[in-house]
Amino acid sequence: MMQRLPWHKAVADCEQRGEPYVLVTVLGVTGSVPREPASKMVITAADTFDTIGGGHLEYKVIERARERLSSRQLGFDLAHFPLGASLGQCCGGSVAVLMETQGGSDARLVVFGAGHVAQALMTIVGQLPWQVTWVDSRADTFPQQIPANVTVHHTDDPAGDAAELCENAHVLILTHNHALDFDLCWKLLEQRRQGPPPASIGLIGSQTKAVRFQQRLLQRGFSEEEIANIRCPVGRSDVPGKRPMEVAVSISAELIALVATESGTADKQSRRGLQWSQLKTLSAPGGAGALNAKAG
Repeated sequence: MMQRLPWHKAVADCEQRGEPYVLVTVLGVTGSVPREPASKMVITAADTFDTIGGGHLEYKVIERARERLSSRQLGFDLAHFPLGASLGQCCGGSVAVLMETQGGSDARLVVFGAGHVAQALMTIVGQLPWQVTWVDSRADTFPQQIPANVTVHHTDDPAGDAAELCENAHVLILTHNHALDFDLCWKLLEQRRQGPPPASIGLIGSQTKAVRFQQRLLQRGFSEEEIANIRCPVGRSDVPGKRPMEVAVSISAELIALVATESGTADKQSRRGLQWSQLKTLSAPGGAGALNAKAG
């Protein structure tokens, strides 16, 4: 579906929400073509923003871009499209395009509780490319302004919804109710046994609360190894302070480290993308053809 959003705003929107996308740029043209060099468009799995001229050329570019998104082929792709009979366009020219695939973020975060700490936390994670679900039974507790990457889930049964919401997601339990906190821990540990587990579980509280919950969960039949999957107190111990924002900073620092370890970005190699020798080839006369991939 074509959206009325210019490409640069679409990039900002995708980056903020952590949605994967492809930025397409017309690098060079010959002859009669729909758009000139530097024209751009953005392609996601479901939408397109802006245009490089429409027609079958754009259709093939969108098709190629979505193939890259579905197969997680990140980085760049150079392609050349003659606008002749093969594309059903009568322009007669040709177009070279650069496709830059951005993977967005696979990080999903589910936060139970909309109290002071959670609201402070949202001011931080709302600036990160994560997909966040914010859960509470009290509709009037959520603030009016919600970050673009945050989805509010108002429910009368947070524990009952936990299994469906938390598959493969990092989970934070920050509610106002200790009984609900315990029910959530219980449900999420059961989920680890029965289905796709949460990526991690963090529980706000003191060391005393952690010990009490451990004892109660042992009585419910969970092993010490299973219970150890719950981080309580949640957050980094080297980030002090008890104010809501201080606690939020501590929790978000711990989460950022967990997400980086999970995605492998902490160990990223130093050499990435085009190397200088390739860039020199690309800038040489006729060099672009050496890097071009065959079009569709």
